[in-house]
Amino acid sequence: MTKQKDDYAIVLDYLPYGYPMEGKMNPLVQAIGEEHFSLLQLIPSRGVTFTLDEKVYIGPEKRNKIYYIQGRLPQEKLTETAKIQLQKFIERVVVEHEKKFIDFFNSAQAINTRSHQIELLPGLGKKHTKEILTERAKKPFESFEDLKERVKGLPDPKKTVEKRIWEELIENPRQTIFT
Repeated sequence: MTKQKDDYAIVLDYLPYGYPMEGKMNPLVQAIGEEHFSLLQLIPSRGVTFTLDEKVYIGPEKRNKIYYIQGRLPQEKLTETAKIQLQKFIERVVVEHEKKFIDFFNSAQAINTRSHQIELLPGLGKKHTKEILTERAKKPFESFEDLKERVKGLPDPKKTVEKRIWEELIENPRQTIFT
């Protein structure tokens, strides 16, 4: 399977003098792909600056602010500013694309005979998974609120999805759902 490429990235941090400990003074942008959530290191064109949370074009056509994509951004190189921006980005995406994440709860499948995709979400075990499957069989969920009301004792599904996206980006789990 080929990795899909993003046309736009959101700036998480702009390092006009590069990484402090590396001795090179080349400007660098830490960013996340808007659609596929790839953490990226971008090399800016000369003489441009960036603001946090700025949307920049990184697609195949002529780019006005990004000279080239250096590659994936290793988690250990994420700056504290980038981590804060990443958290805000995740929170915003989960709200803006609530339907996509609710569709996950409505269509998630068993991984094998012993585990289910829903169990990959932090705080959701076999008991919650069983209750979610029972409720969605009656009627698909319409929102995070609907999910919370119908499955008693469920941790906040919005926060659960946010935590899972964070884990996938920062901790590199064996199985991914959203990234």
